Amino acid sequence: METSRCECIGGVCAPRRKQGLKVKPKKGKHELVKLKGPGLFLAAHLSKQGGTNDISFVDLTIDGESIFNLSYAAMKNLGFRRQNPYGMVLVKTGLIENVTLGFPYPLKFEKELVLTFTAGEPDIAQVIGNVIYGKC
Repeated sequence: METSRCECIGGVCAPRRKQGLKVKPKKGKHELVKLKGPGLFLAAHLSKQGGTNDISFVDLTIDGESIFNLSYAAMKNLGFRRQNPYGMVLVKTGLIENVTLGFPYPLKFEKELVLTFTAGEPDIAQVIGNVIYGKC
């Protein structure tokens, strides 16, 4: 696969934030953010308000490859409640559960980056996803 050259050595060109929101999402897959490449993924944040069993999934896909895909229940069971080298942290504040994704180095995407939320539980009030990215 041929790759493009990054022009901003030592930094990220044109940093941006893209946000997606779903209010009262029905069960199933919901695309929150979709970016066309090339670009650099810096970080993401997804917050879920409500729900009853945490069997809902967060998925980050880059160029057709699933980079991250876990349910909220699995994140809790696996102990991802503090900073770690994997690049994911789950923080619960009241009825809101926040997932942050960020790796030690920017991840390059050539074609596209997609942040999705798969609702597998009832009573979710809303889901908000943010992706911070830059040009490559």
